[in-house]
Amino acid sequence: MALTHTLLSVSGVSHGFAGAAVLEGIDLALNRGEVLVVLGPSGCGKSTLLRLLAGLMRPDTGEVLLNGAAPRPGQGSALVFQNYRLLPWKTLRDNIAFALPGLPAPERAARVDEVLALVGLSRFATLWPSELSGGMKQRAALARALAPRPDVLLMDEPFAALDAQARELMQDELLRLVRRAGGPGVVFVTHSVDEALVLGNRILVLTPRPGRIAARLPVPLWQGDPRAHPDYADLRAKLWQVLRSAVLNDPNSDFHRGQETGRP
Repeated sequence: MALTHTLLSVSGVSHGFAGAAVLEGIDLALNRGEVLVVLGPSGCGKSTLLRLLAGLMRPDTGEVLLNGAAPRPGQGSALVFQNYRLLPWKTLRDNIAFALPGLPAPERAARVDEVLALVGLSRFATLWPSELSGGMKQRAALARALAPRPDVLLMDEPFAALDAQARELMQDELLRLVRRAGGPGVVFVTHSVDEALVLGNRILVLTPRPGRIAARLPVPLWQGDPRAHPDYADLRAKLWQVLRSAVLNDPNSDFHRGQETGRP
């Protein structure tokens, strides 16, 4: 798959709160049809980075550009969170329509039908969120994010609360949606090494706070189940070692132990 259209670029971005640095010197680019995974320990600034990319905050230094301009909330990008944020007093159909306030009613209805079919929820359009399983709620949240046809999906550990089976199914669903013609680019935040390897075209490993890029790893375009591939175990071990070293050898980490290698 050719990845040629750069949607998102970040240059020299640093950000902090109350005088404490959270992110330092972040550079990245995202192409259409690509999944860029951001992997790192808790508190390293992953969620802050997503909010900067969404235009919910402005960086203290550096530049974020979405399609060549500073990002604005809800314009060109959509955020998907770990908690589904569905409105309990609205049906599934109405929850998705809520993300399309500017469309005429007939076009809005057609768009809702389109994304419900895309995530396999057409039969459940009239149900309330309380009647949906966790996996269905997450598919609904994904459909709502896709409804405005964003160029970029920003995903903050969206599958972390799902059981193992539902999580794998949602990973497959996301890849299917991204790889279709004209699919969005995705920045996907996770704590999971395996999820990073299954989903990512590239992986950025962040250090403990302040988050800096410790490593950039390309990931093969897997054929079939990645975990069955002969290179998967070696790549997983390499990625784990990079992440582990970034945490244990950083003086700012709660787990700092000096120069150590291997598992304890």
